[in-house]
Amino acid sequence: MNIDIITIQPELLKSPFEHSIMKRAQEKNLLSVEVHHLRKWAVNEYGQVDDYQYGGGAGMVMMCEPLSKAIEELSASRKFDEIIYLTPDGKTLNQKIANMLSLKNNLLLLCGHYKGIDERIRQKYVTREISIGDYVLSGGELAAAVLVDAIGRLLPGVLGDETSALTDSFQDNLLAPPVYTRPEEWEGLKVPDILMGGNHKKIDEWRYEQSLQRTRERRPDLLDSIE
Repeated sequence: MNIDIITIQPELLKSPFEHSIMKRAQEKNLLSVEVHHLRKWAVNEYGQVDDYQYGGGAGMVMMCEPLSKAIEELSASRKFDEIIYLTPDGKTLNQKIANMLSLKNNLLLLCGHYKGIDERIRQKYVTREISIGDYVLSGGELAAAVLVDAIGRLLPGVLGDETSALTDSFQDNLLAPPVYTRPEEWEGLKVPDILMGGNHKKIDEWRYEQSLQRTRERRPDLLDSIE
């Protein structure tokens, strides 16, 4: 999978993709992440990519021309399955969206900044708008990093255990069950006996019941779609 990211703060995206699972995914050539500095397509020699809002109001708006030139140039190199704008008023990211996007080949992410991007870019180019939550960040870079991580870990071969992602929270609209490791007893707290018995059918049943219980307690809204 190829993911291109357009941003005015490329340095914010350096660390997330140089460590851990995302680093290994790129080293295995399962994922390619390319970050592009929008100022490369600035409207003048001063690197301008934003301007004041029509109608007045606080905050600058990212201009049409730089974004359009960047999108057109990158699109000439590869056909994007989705052009995604990271924005607080987009559809909230969930596991279903991450699963769907992980099946694509080429994604282009646009990171907003200031008051966002000119609406006409959204109208002409953007195919999907995604938010990572009901709050506002200084820019779309951290949201883009979250999205890439959520997608990248689902790619076949990225995780050491191919079944690991299938048992994550939200994959079946349930939260994941509690997990334990050594030692068997710690400060008076013991691992549930059923996990020590080796009966995998009963363990699976226990884990499912624990998932249901935890979801009822913490995210009952998730159960509406499966009950």
